[in-house]
Amino acid sequence: MKKESQVIFDRNVVEFVTVAAEFCKFLEQAEGMKRSTFVDTTLKILPLLYLKASMLPECETIGEEAPETFVTEETYEVLRINLANILAEKDDYLDVFVSDMKYSDQPITKNISEDLADIYQDIRDFIFVFQLGLNETMNDSLAICQENFRLYWGQKLVNTLRALHDVRYTQGEDEENEKDDCEDSCDCDDDNCHCHEHHHE
Repeated sequence: MKKESQVIFDRNVVEFVTVAAEFCKFLEQAEGMKRSTFVDTTLKILPLLYLKASMLPECETIGEEAPETFVTEETYEVLRINLANILAEKDDYLDVFVSDMKYSDQPITKNISEDLADIYQDIRDFIFVFQLGLNETMNDSLAICQENFRLYWGQKLVNTLRALHDVRYTQGEDEENEKDDCEDSCDCDDDNCHCHEHHHE
């Protein structure tokens, strides 16, 4: 007789699945998105994803075989490149919280795009299996995702969040400065232009 899992019907699991699916959909549709929009949205969804993952009930595997995976190397690479193109020169960040640091005196350079693609891979594999609707594999994919959250992508998520926070708020200052420079040097003839208001103050 097949073992049944009640954990997968828990409200916290349903909420995690909802946020996880939104996260995956957002990254899959991000190609060509304006960087400020992408960073702003990612900064809102990542903390929610972390919160919902941390509230998952305890879950253990009951099947004998590992669930299928969805994300191929090609899918991963296409997503990573799309994200790297959006972030451009803001993609790199210094990570001081990686295990390799104990062997190095220097901070290690990481990429936001690669971190997000890594998180996506774990979560998309989970969503893929969960949406098949088979009780045992749904349970096991949840248990694997939860374990990976503890050991792997949870830490990656908070590291990436720190890097994105820096991009969002440092970038904000840069854009303000650029706007001021533009207003100071604006020569346009449009009477409704805000630049003229700036000069006439």
